[in-house]
Formats: sequence, C-alpha cells, structure tokens
Amino acid sequence: MTTIHYDSTHNDQQRRERLYDGDFYVFSPTEQTLDFCRFARSMIENAFDGLDPERAQYDIPVRRYAQILGELKPAFIHHPKSKRHIQATLNSMGVDPARTHFEVPKMRTSTSDGYLTSGIAFAWHPHRDTWYSAAQCQINWWLPIYEIRADNTMTFYPKYWDTPVENSSAGYNYYEWNRKYRGAHVTEYLDEDPRPLPKPTEDIDTGSEVRLICPVGGVVLFSGAQLHASVENTSGKTRFSLDFRTVHLDDLIKNVGAPNIDSSCTGTVLNDFISAADLSGLPESVIAQFQDGTEGMGSSTFPAPGEESSNN
Repeated sequence: MTTIHYDSTHNDQQRRERLYDGDFYVFSPTEQTLDFCRFARSMIENAFDGLDPERAQYDIPVRRYAQILGELKPAFIHHPKSKRHIQATLNSMGVDPARTHFEVPKMRTSTSDGYLTSGIAFAWHPHRDTWYSAAQCQINWWLPIYEIRADNTMTFYPKYWDTPVENSSAGYNYYEWNRKYRGAHVTEYLDEDPRPLPKPTEDIDTGSEVRLICPVGGVVLFSGAQLHASVENTSGKTRFSLDFRTVHLDDLIKNVGAPNIDSSCTGTVLNDFISAADLSGLPESVIAQFQDGTEGMGSSTFPAPGEESSNN
C-alpha cells in the first residue's frame, strides 16, 4: 500500500524509512522554500528579458528558446546561492546537515503542446533515477517554481514500486555518459534526442498514475526508485520546477534504501554529492563501497561551469 503524507511531523529517519517503502511526502511552502523559488524566478525572468516565462514559447522561435535555457539552466545549477538555498531548505525540514549530502539542483522545464520536448527541455518518459546510477537510498526533493496543474506536472506509477519493469538500464554507465554527453550541444536537439536514456522496454499501465499538486514552494519527496515521468503538457503554459537529491551517510554505510528490483546500470553518481554542513564530498571509503570497476570509462563527477553546455 502506498501512503501520501501531508505536512507530516515524522522526523528525518522516519521519513526516510517510509520513502524507502514507497511512500510519498508533500509539504506546504516554508519561508526557506519560497525564498528558493523566488531566487529561481528572478533568474528565469532575467533570462527571458521582459517576456512572461510561462508563455514565452509563443513569442520566440524554438531555437532561441533553447538557447535561453542553455544559458539559464547551468547558471542556476552552479550559482553559489543555489547551494545555500538547499542548505536552508534541508535545515528547515529537520535534516541533520552533518549526515546528509546533496547533489547540485536542477531546473526543469516542460513546454506546452509539444513546442520543445527534447534536448534542453526533454520530456521525461517513465523512469526510475536508479536506472541512471543513483543510489538506492537517494531521495528526490521536487518544488514547483510557478503554479502547476494536473496537466503540466509530473506523474508517478506506484503500481510499479514492487513490480519490475523491463528496461534498457543495462546499457547505461554514469562515467561513460559524462564522457560522451555532458559536453553535448543539447540545445541543438530540437526535434529528437539521440542520447540513449534508459527507459522501459515494455508498455506501462498508466491507469495507476498519481499526480501530486502542491503550491509554489511546496515540496514533494519521493524515493529515487519510484517510477515517474513528465506529464504531457497541455496546459498552455510552460512548467518550471526545481529539484535536488539527497543521500544519508548512515544509510550509505549500512547499504539501506529502497529495494533494487530492476536496475542494471553501472557506475555511481555519489561523487557528485556534497555535505549539507560544509559542502565537502562524501568520504572516499563510502564511495568505494559503490564502485564496480567501471570508474575508468569516463568522468566520475558532474562538470563545473564551462565544462558543460546544458542540463535537462
């Protein structure tokens, strides 16, 4: 049974345990999360230079739109204030910063009516983050930057929490991916996306989907092992959201997390995670637990500014 907890008073350990069992948490906006969204909005609105960001797709050519996102998204990812906003958000949610590590935040866009659904604004098919070399104890934090609706949010398929999905993750290695695609000019992928992104190789029963709607600055927490996807946006507005991921040091050491029922990828994203206390990396001894001998296939870390062209 899947449970959705709204504004729960569970402590961080209780939350993690339930997330690893397939539950969801939804929280109302806080001062800290609203500040984070206001910061993201300011960057978005500056990038679109007077245009309404939610409707700018109707005012400019798609190539120019992709170029704007190609500059905006890396700038947000690597802005020092983005990390500080994550730290403030985690502190407000009762997370122990000394035991919690996070990855750089991502800004997501979902344009309406098929305007741009590949490359820099990729419309995500059903997937688990664990198909992309995420740890089984990864927790995803997702926040809408502008108001969302059922027809422009993301969706979950809790039916598949304990049901394996045939998928192409066996062909994915995180290090090789960094080497081949992190510098790719994804702003040029306007019609199709040639990157081999792990996806289901069987039909997904969409009748079980769940769409969680929260206000701007609200937070949805879910396990990286949850099967989820972008909703086909028919709202007439571009959806802007942000997300980041966390792992808990003790859970990594003890190898605690969601069960792995169908992930066959190699490599690990753990080199990308930094401490919520002092921004230091995870201990090498901890990362070593998750190495599988493929480290030489490419870069083991998310690139710094200037080393990438964009991010989804």
